[in-house]
Amino acid sequence: MSLPLPPGARLPERAVWLNGRIVRGHEAALSVFDRGARDGGALLETLRVYAGRPFAWDRHMERLVLSAAELGFPVPPSPDRLRAALDEVLAAEGLSDAVARLTVTRGIAGGRPVRTGAWLEAEPLGGRLWVGTRTRHPGDGGPAGGRAIVSGTPFTPGLLGRHKTTSRLAYDLAREEARAAGADEALLVSPAGELLEGAASNVFVVRSGEVLTPPLTADVLPGVTRRFVLALCEELAIPAREAPLTLESLRRADEVFLTNSVQEVLPLARVGDRTIPGRALGLRLLAAYRASVSQS
Repeated sequence: MSLPLPPGARLPERAVWLNGRIVRGHEAALSVFDRGARDGGALLETLRVYAGRPFAWDRHMERLVLSAAELGFPVPPSPDRLRAALDEVLAAEGLSDAVARLTVTRGIAGGRPVRTGAWLEAEPLGGRLWVGTRTRHPGDGGPAGGRAIVSGTPFTPGLLGRHKTTSRLAYDLAREEARAAGADEALLVSPAGELLEGAASNVFVVRSGEVLTPPLTADVLPGVTRRFVLALCEELAIPAREAPLTLESLRRADEVFLTNSVQEVLPLARVGDRTIPGRALGLRLLAAYRASVSQS
């Protein structure tokens, strides 16, 4: 039985693939006994779909399967089954360029074998782009550049920081802090002052032509786009490495850019009150990233 909605509230009617079938509205419901709903025990992958094709699908599935194994999840549906489910959702919604989200839960305890819950949804791309991504720069036609703040709340990812789980309240609160400041993203800093990542992105700093990003040993998320950009740096002979970064690194940076699967590579125009002086390497990597998309 469905619970009544608050006055004026409406459930989205978009198509959702849920445990093997397409549902909408009230039918898109998860049991309160599912550990994803009850305890936040779920993994997610968010990826961008270009002309009906998800980019870096295999890399997203690799991360999902590895996290599920490491965290002791029941075996999720196969990547091939999930890929077919994505096609079903895109067709049901008539979408070509979209953002897709896959969620896999720990399922309902007690059965043998325990099975995951799984759902897959997609929505139009435009509503998920940050202002800095969708606004054009008058000089070069690239993205205008994002605005970021440094979150005022010290952040400690812990061991779960390396997995993309649905237990994201701390990240969501940082994003709300950014929105309240009129920024696209919040950068997270450890209690010791170490720069970690964005609330929904990985962060890169450029100093004297070298690209630097916080190491995975800091328990930051191993972003699919982060990994792709580091590979592009190697292909383009751009010096790049993992290195611990601090707030001083931001203050002295020639460029700062963010990466995630939806925003791609986003040079930052401002961090807090500071205008970031450059964007050349970020734009070069964005162009190389988009070339890889078009060739995939």
